[in-house]
Amino acid sequence: MNIVCLDLEGVLVPEIWIAFAEASGIPELRRTTRDEPDYDKLMRYRIDILKEHGLGLKEIQETIATIDPMPGAKEFLDELRSFTQVMILSDTFTQFASPLMKKLGYPTILCNSLEVAESGEITGFKMRIEHSKLTTVRALQSIGYETIASGDSYNDLGMIEASKAGFLFRTTEEIKKTYPQYPVFETYAELLAAIKAAQ
Repeated sequence: MNIVCLDLEGVLVPEIWIAFAEASGIPELRRTTRDEPDYDKLMRYRIDILKEHGLGLKEIQETIATIDPMPGAKEFLDELRSFTQVMILSDTFTQFASPLMKKLGYPTILCNSLEVAESGEITGFKMRIEHSKLTTVRALQSIGYETIASGDSYNDLGMIEASKAGFLFRTTEEIKKTYPQYPVFETYAELLAAIKAAQ
């Protein structure tokens, strides 16, 4: 029995932090897991910048409300879910993901949560589990699923490597060059065909 595990940002929706960097005019917030493999370090960096500029959850959520899924993403997900189980594994946070899940037709998502003060200041974050994508894939395998995984960033490589089939989607030149063993796709049609072939 197969289950497809997909990353969220960069695969189905635009990068939330990049959108917020543009909306807030703070270029330092453009840094993502495509650039920084250490997620803990990346989030602490982001929280420090938000604090420095007096920005909190409300401002980020206002930007998220303007984000739509990538063109064709919902149709791709609908088609995928018509023939296999699908789970989105993301290092984003429930406070960010909820409005985007509505626009994608409420697929199953496993993600993390932010620690937010009454003032709306983001004070920290709580990871669901260490190496959450890889750990989740291994847990699914332990209960009888074979996993097929796809993502675009450093934090997706563990789940891609551990799966029976793994694909990079719209990734960076650096990741392509460093991990040539994984097929790279640029369109949903290509990714869909590869997943079907791996079933």
